[in-house]
Amino acid sequence: MTTSETPTITFAETHGSVKGYEKRAVDAFLLRARHAFEELGAGPDGMTSADVRQVAFPIVRHGYVISAVDAALGRIEDAFAAREREAAVADGGVHAWVGLTRETAQVVLDRLSRPKGRRFDRVGGLRYGYRIDEVDLVADKLARYLETGESLSVEQVRGVAFRMQRGGYREVQVDAVLDAVIEVILAVA
Repeated sequence: MTTSETPTITFAETHGSVKGYEKRAVDAFLLRARHAFEELGAGPDGMTSADVRQVAFPIVRHGYVISAVDAALGRIEDAFAAREREAAVADGGVHAWVGLTRETAQVVLDRLSRPKGRRFDRVGGLRYGYRIDEVDLVADKLARYLETGESLSVEQVRGVAFRMQRGGYREVQVDAVLDAVIEVILAVA
């Protein structure tokens, strides 16, 4: 890696038995993200806000502090989302952008309007999924945001964490709804 290819962001490292994100994986992703952003997403390194939101890194000893990296990823995601919004408005106009955002919001709201305990598929009784009561509590808050505009920040959604239970909600479905709500919040920000 040459000097021009080294990431400009550095993070604190974990110590002792505390684990963090693998440094090389984080550095490589940040370099790719910077190139994609500087090139306006053109070429094989094209990247979207969804790519940033869904990235995962190996957890290792002596890695980067997870909360610091996650905060930086949130800022990077915001920058990509703002660029995507500007490009969509330039291409299709404000009405088209608002229409797409409303469609996404309605799909999510339809899912969240289901009865408590049935909003998402459940994993088998011997497998672990997200705690149903916790997800339903968050789902109610998300629904109020989508229906009434009740205050909700993207950081609050990003920071949601659920405990696990046998026979709980299927994680991938819950995570997809959280991602969609983040997209809606960023679209109207």
